[in-house]
Amino acid sequence: MTELSDREADLVSAHEQERPARQLGGALRLGVWILGGLLSVYALVVVFRPVEALQHRMTFLAVALPLVFVCYRSGLSGFLRRKAWLLRLEWRTRRRRADDRLTAIGGTSAEEARAGDAPPEAGTGGLPPEAPGVRPSEAKAGALRSERPSVMDWLLAAASLAVLVYPLAAIDDFRNRGSGAALTDLDIVAGLALTVLLLEAVRRTVGMALSIISVIFLIYAYYGAYLPIDWTIGHRGFDLSQIVSQLYTGTEGFFGVPMQVAASYIILFTIYGAVLDYSGASRFFIDLSFAAFRRSRSAPGRTVATAGFLLGTVSGSGVATTVSLGSVAWPVLRRAGYPREPAGGILAASGIGAILSPPTLGAAAFIIAEYLRVGYLEVLLYATIPTLLYYLGIFLAIEIDSRRFGTHAVPVDAPGAGRLLLRFGYHFSSLILIIVLMALDRSAFQAVVIATAVAFALSFLDPHHRMGPKRVGQALAKGALEVLPVTAVCAAAGIIVGVITQTGLGLNLSAIIVDFAAGHLLLTTLMSAVAVMLLGLAVPVTASFIIAAVIIGPALTALGVSQAEAYMFVFYYAVLSEVSPPTALSAVAAAAITGGNTYRTMMMAWRYTLPAFLVPFAFVLTPNGQALLGQGPIGTVLLMAAVSAVAVAALAMATGGLSGWFERVLASVAAVLLLFLEPVPIVAGLAVLAVAAAVHLVRRRRRDPA
Repeated sequence: MTELSDREADLVSAHEQERPARQLGGALRLGVWILGGLLSVYALVVVFRPVEALQHRMTFLAVALPLVFVCYRSGLSGFLRRKAWLLRLEWRTRRRRADDRLTAIGGTSAEEARAGDAPPEAGTGGLPPEAPGVRPSEAKAGALRSERPSVMDWLLAAASLAVLVYPLAAIDDFRNRGSGAALTDLDIVAGLALTVLLLEAVRRTVGMALSIISVIFLIYAYYGAYLPIDWTIGHRGFDLSQIVSQLYTGTEGFFGVPMQVAASYIILFTIYGAVLDYSGASRFFIDLSFAAFRRSRSAPGRTVATAGFLLGTVSGSGVATTVSLGSVAWPVLRRAGYPREPAGGILAASGIGAILSPPTLGAAAFIIAEYLRVGYLEVLLYATIPTLLYYLGIFLAIEIDSRRFGTHAVPVDAPGAGRLLLRFGYHFSSLILIIVLMALDRSAFQAVVIATAVAFALSFLDPHHRMGPKRVGQALAKGALEVLPVTAVCAAAGIIVGVITQTGLGLNLSAIIVDFAAGHLLLTTLMSAVAVMLLGLAVPVTASFIIAAVIIGPALTALGVSQAEAYMFVFYYAVLSEVSPPTALSAVAAAAITGGNTYRTMMMAWRYTLPAFLVPFAFVLTPNGQALLGQGPIGTVLLMAAVSAVAVAALAMATGGLSGWFERVLASVAAVLLLFLEPVPIVAGLAVLAVAAAVHLVRRRRRDPA
């Protein structure tokens, strides 16, 4: 991700589900960066000198978790300062009322009493501007001091290190005690302490929702035996020793598949993204996008969509991509004549597209590869056609809107596309190399490490971005620090996965979903889509995918859907929660940049991303849907991709390309029929679409005879 300005960083922290990190300084900042760099080096070394799974994941978390407590605020100090201000305000109010009752002697005047009634201002650490005995300069100094970790933060960091180093000291004995259900009292205390520490780490990094959900699952594991015996989700109950054994001593809980993904795949790709960023690739991608579409009236919109796709190679965050792209692209869109809300919709759709698109996708895609036990290249193949359809929908909508809003080309001060490619086109080579190496049966780990080394070597072709020792250290540290929130989420998600596995809850809930839907695949799929989107409103994409995959995935596979189709369906709807009303984090961030109405921006983003909401239904509900995941004969894959492209075009016509409501209804019906991907519905869909187009042409000729 490119370096953000202070305003952009504020926007990301305001609208991203991940909380902003502390702004550390001095020796502490240097120490944190050194630890982060060492963690990245460890992750790189393990690729070529593998370590036993449990030991590797524990070691990784033993470094990452203490860093979370040092780098992320507790959020309690601001609450306490605001509470103190409210108490002072209440005291002043009572004193003013008492003074009003005094007639013989004077007290504090009403004006003086009201001087402390203003709410805390931003940048003062939550203190009121005229807090008694605190000058503005002192308030500002207090805010700066609040960036330093407190004594409690250091204690939590030390406790995290202790409970993770403790089992590493004798890992074989520890594992044997867990498998034999003969945990010592110290094992149980350490396991419970790690549980509490992970819940606090998640609260600091992504908010309360995931912590609360995890606690609910723990309560369910402990008290499940008290549920009515005829309840499907009831179980025999587990004591603390059994719960700790499940979560702490093996690879079914904290150190399960999600943690493996964070400690292996994700950190390697964040290091790669950081190296690309420091080598100048981010700037090149934006410049190339502006240079490629500079002459047509739809060029500004298409430029934003293309830049969002390219920036996705160095970012795993839809909100961060939206903000960093918007800071450059919004002035261009405004000069081109785009209203604020459509411009915000384009920014949000382009930002979220980065997570849906190869070659990096989002963190959940790595978990799909682990769950399915397939190569990451195969997951990229699954995502290729849906990604093409996604961007086809965006480009068609942009083309339609450019005519509707009367936009025009905007001259941009950038070199020509050919010149840029000749000078900086080498930035694409490492991206291509990842695909080539995986196609040659290299593991994703090795492919991304080799690509990172190539990106580093190629940086010396640009005098302004040569990666000397300082830049290398910064890239390694940045790669590790960016993975901290994901690590906390993945470890805490292990609580949920571990409880579901131990209690059999996943299969029970899947049976409930299937029974409620009366065994109908369409109804089950609709319920699943709504459930995943609602879950995604509360927790980050990675966590919502993990939870939904172990609960909703089996419900879909029980009705004949393949695991690949089920997991990809859940993946798309987990990602789309970032553009789904009523929260739509990427759309809210885009509205903050453009100054547009938030709700209308959400609806525009929803319109631009509509194909991504409907295409997943196609590869779940229809026999030929697997072709959209690249599965099946090449002829069938190409034919189904072409039919789906026509369906996406029909959707674009329905949402903006046709003026009359009747034609729009016809186009919508045609799109749905085409997405059934069966011969009869395809023919019917094409016929309905032809009627819609004919009606539109007739009405336009009547309206404009000339």
